[in-house]
Amino acid sequence: MSPLFIISTIALYLGVLLLLSFRVGRKVDNAGFFIGNRRTKWPVATLAMIGAAMSGVTYVSLPASVASDSFSYMQMAIGFTIGQLVVAFVLVPIFYRLRVVSLYEYLDNRFDNLTHRAGALCFIVSKLLGASLKIYVVCAVLQMLVYDDLNIHFSFNILFTMLVVYLFTFRGGVRSLIVTDVLQSLCLVSSIVVIILFICNSLGLSSKALLEVVTSSSYSQICFLGDTSSARYFWKMVAGGALSLVAMTGLDQDMMQRNLSCCSKRDSQINIVLTAACQIVVILLFLVLGVLLYAYLEHANIPVSARQDDVFPMVAVRGGLPIIVGVMFITGLVSSTYSAAGSALTSLTTSFTLDIMSGGSKCDDAQLGRLRRRVHLLMAVVMTAVVMLLAHFGSDGIINLVFKVAGYTYGPILGLFVFGLTTKHSIRSRYLPFVVVLSPALSYMLQWFAAKEWGYFIGFELLGYNALFCIFGLLLISYKNSNDEKK
Repeated sequence: MSPLFIISTIALYLGVLLLLSFRVGRKVDNAGFFIGNRRTKWPVATLAMIGAAMSGVTYVSLPASVASDSFSYMQMAIGFTIGQLVVAFVLVPIFYRLRVVSLYEYLDNRFDNLTHRAGALCFIVSKLLGASLKIYVVCAVLQMLVYDDLNIHFSFNILFTMLVVYLFTFRGGVRSLIVTDVLQSLCLVSSIVVIILFICNSLGLSSKALLEVVTSSSYSQICFLGDTSSARYFWKMVAGGALSLVAMTGLDQDMMQRNLSCCSKRDSQINIVLTAACQIVVILLFLVLGVLLYAYLEHANIPVSARQDDVFPMVAVRGGLPIIVGVMFITGLVSSTYSAAGSALTSLTTSFTLDIMSGGSKCDDAQLGRLRRRVHLLMAVVMTAVVMLLAHFGSDGIINLVFKVAGYTYGPILGLFVFGLTTKHSIRSRYLPFVVVLSPALSYMLQWFAAKEWGYFIGFELLGYNALFCIFGLLLISYKNSNDEKK
């Protein structure tokens, strides 16, 4: 598959993406940008959410991960389902009752403005780092497949990607995202199904033979119940999946803007429950594809790449399969990348405008619109700068550090919400910055100490320890409500 053909595929997809976003984004007001005017029907929201949770990194990495982690990710999927139920029946009623636009307005209602801003800053740091890292990783894949052969510098690759992300989100925000997410979901799922079908055809597998290949594969183990110290232990991954879903979806402005765009609380709850069911199917498809990728490498005598993330693009684009496989891979990769990046940029704009900028939520509609547009451009520039820095210092060590930092900042958000929902105490908010900083630091120390001294590897459940440290810190700086107690 030639680089020019890949570029043509990308250009066609981007043309459709920009056309849809411009049509939907016409005459969108601030409410449309932030929460889609709460007009989204649940079937549309569900279709949009299927692909929204899958970034380009997930698209590339999840199938290849079966070589090291087998089907253990399905344990996370069980946890995701539990977490979705918590979001649907605990958090959504609260957010709709308070009529919040930014999730972190809850912290203002429950505590005070400083706590509100602290929670929003944790989200902004996490989302900015996490989204930039995902954009960088996918740009690196496209650089390998396309731009290196055309002698185009990596910086142009990044600038072009971020320019497109800015263009399809600056007018419509969430209103545009809902439509483009539907397009992404259709491209994502169809690409996986088509690629599976063509690999099966190349391997001469019927549907029954496919089932036998997957179930007999050494990669297909789902439940890991033996070693409790392992990061893949069943109950640790289930707990980690539930906590991750609540924190990184239910308390994440990026993901919840779609749910809050639904017409009513009931519509939002239906959307979340159906999304949970669809998510299990999509994850299973990714893992089945992973087994087939390694079976195809063995069948075609193609050496396995040292980097797992290269396996999927190498087979799809350069593995000798029909050209439609490469086209579908590129379409799935590009759709998931631009959707995730656009969603992140929109949520960063929403949170920074309403949560951080002084008086942002108190402006009249015209002033708020001008402020929102300036913030949107600022966030695009900052995100581009972070991606550029990652490209410059993009060693594995730096990338892992950025990923960890992005993940750690969700712990204080989870802790603040749990403390607010389960207690009636107020907090001395002047001490809150110390709690927010110390909670992730103590979590990192606990993870390091447990592995070194006890041989116990803390995996995705680290988020729970992080939140517990935060809750304990909040208890230390809390007091029972009284009129004469000063914050």
